[in-house]
Amino acid sequence: MTVRTRADLDQLPGYVPGRTIPGAIKLASNEVSPGPLPSVVEAITQAAAGVNRYPDNSAAALVSRLATWLDVDADRIAVGCGSVSLCQQLVQATCTEADEVIFGWRSFEAYPIITQVVGARQRRVALRPGHRLDLEAMAAAVTPATRLVFVCSPNNPTGPAVRRDELDRFLDAVPPDVLVVLDEAYHEFVTDPEVPDGVELTRRRDNVAVLRTFSKAYGLAGLRVGYCVAAPPVAEAVRRVYVPFSLNSVAQVAALASLDAHDELMARCREVIGERERVRGELLAAGFEVPETQANFVWLPLGEATDRFNEHCLERKVIVRAFLGDGARVTIGTPEENDAFLAAARAF
Repeated sequence: MTVRTRADLDQLPGYVPGRTIPGAIKLASNEVSPGPLPSVVEAITQAAAGVNRYPDNSAAALVSRLATWLDVDADRIAVGCGSVSLCQQLVQATCTEADEVIFGWRSFEAYPIITQVVGARQRRVALRPGHRLDLEAMAAAVTPATRLVFVCSPNNPTGPAVRRDELDRFLDAVPPDVLVVLDEAYHEFVTDPEVPDGVELTRRRDNVAVLRTFSKAYGLAGLRVGYCVAAPPVAEAVRRVYVPFSLNSVAQVAALASLDAHDELMARCREVIGERERVRGELLAAGFEVPETQANFVWLPLGEATDRFNEHCLERKVIVRAFLGDGARVTIGTPEENDAFLAAARAF
């Protein structure tokens, strides 16, 4: 007798991570090339001696530090095993199979996966020109069955961020019982003054939750630390569906050490931003279409040429993230890594 599993699992798309090939330059996963700072590595090393003990399930020290850092009450913060885990927790906390989740498309590829895993329905809303989220169309897509809307800003994989005026109009149009999740995984790379700080929005809108992560700017992608800021009832609901002990003790220590080194890390972010502008400028000069980006990557909407571009880059030992039929996302790496990519792109 065969064990029965869910019939819809055959239709569940698998998450496709960026490839890793020995000897190649990896610009596929939006990681920070230099890795964690030496002070953070030292804290990780010391914390490793205690991994025979379970981690603090509530991550109290990290929550307290984040509350002080963000100037919010601790009961407004929930932590998780990366922001993608928190995405799933938010859907679990708000949706049943009778409910619906809305997101732009193309956007973060985990959204449809986690929505289907929970059993909720998904509604994808096409991007508008410039490869930006169409917030007006997303608001119009809300139905009585809608429980959650993901707004990825800056949008992964295309790069643009939503601006203050358009976001306020959108939030005014969304019913107050629908949760709007601002996924700000790339917040530290934003330079546009018209892009709002989502945490500030949570102070005056109870149906807004903000997600951030230590995976990108802080260089802790391998340790999986994310956090959510929301109204206390929402944060509590997220904590209720948290998998016990999933935020491990080493990750908690590394996040705290990274906050201690925040100024140094932000200086590194400014270097990435400078390289981002250089890479985009040179790609535009080479004839590529490259949307405005506020993240640590650029998007090349190559359409049907995406697979050929991907293989071309691989032949030159450069790994990009190909979304076949749509485009390629390229992480901003070190100047030397970026130069290798630009040389490959110009030869395409």
